[in-house]
Amino acid sequence: MTEDVINKTKENMQNSIEALKKDFMTIRSGKVSTSILDNVKVDYYGTPTALSQVASILTPDATTITVSPWEKHLLGAIEKAIQSSNIGVNPNNDGEIVKLFFPPMTVEQRQENVKKVKVMVENTKVAIRNVRKSSNNNIKTLEKDKEITSDESKSLQDDIQKITDEYTAKSDALFKEKEVLLLKV
Repeated sequence: MTEDVINKTKENMQNSIEALKKDFMTIRSGKVSTSILDNVKVDYYGTPTALSQVASILTPDATTITVSPWEKHLLGAIEKAIQSSNIGVNPNNDGEIVKLFFPPMTVEQRQENVKKVKVMVENTKVAIRNVRKSSNNNIKTLEKDKEITSDESKSLQDDIQKITDEYTAKSDALFKEKEVLLLKV
């Protein structure tokens, strides 16, 4: 039973780290990435649909993204969705594909992205602490129900704190990596 609590704690904290990595993909560093369009939804026959499900998205070079819709009549809807997504560029529709030209990032933009990343990391740390709180509550319930002793409870809570510290350090390390990437010109 206690092993389940520890394993579930690790699993949930790892999920928080994975979510952080996914969030990092939406932040532009030097080279543009197609993941900057991950949150763009296109009106596809009345249903908001992920852009990647209605078009091919490629990066032919470091500052350009091309979006080739599988159905040509979607060009206008794709263009409109990209404009409203506020990613910092205006789409260029040539009748066949939509091209996005990203200018080189300024120092201010890079610093602003570092701030966004820092907020993401802080949110992840909050999620990790919430997992810790939930796990500790489960252990206290086991102790209250006399399934474990108070010494076992204290030991398990110490173990959970160590796991929490480990995952907090992982999120800090990810931040440092991303910060270096963002600030490198």
